[in-house]
Amino acid sequence: MMSRQNGVQLSEIEHILQSLEDLISTPIGSRIMRRDYGTQVANLLDQPISDALYLKCYSTIYLAILRWEPRVQVSQLYISEVNKGQIVLNLEGTLTET
Repeated sequence: MMSRQNGVQLSEIEHILQSLEDLISTPIGSRIMRRDYGTQVANLLDQPISDALYLKCYSTIYLAILRWEPRVQVSQLYISEVNKGQIVLNLEGTLTET
């Protein structure tokens, strides 16, 4: 388990966080051999802030983690801040033993 930024060895939790960041920020369809890897978050960036947008964000993130990151079981995904067009999503979960 290595950092993609500087090559140093990562702890398991650091590697999971790195993997989640990669998964959530990767647009679906952008990986050649894994077209269904990633989320729709990039497609949601310019949409007006609304309850429908929140649900779309929750859904795409939750489904991606469920499919691609078996080391994490999501227990809660929620909006913690909306400020000047920015939304901060918090994810809470537990580590599984896979």
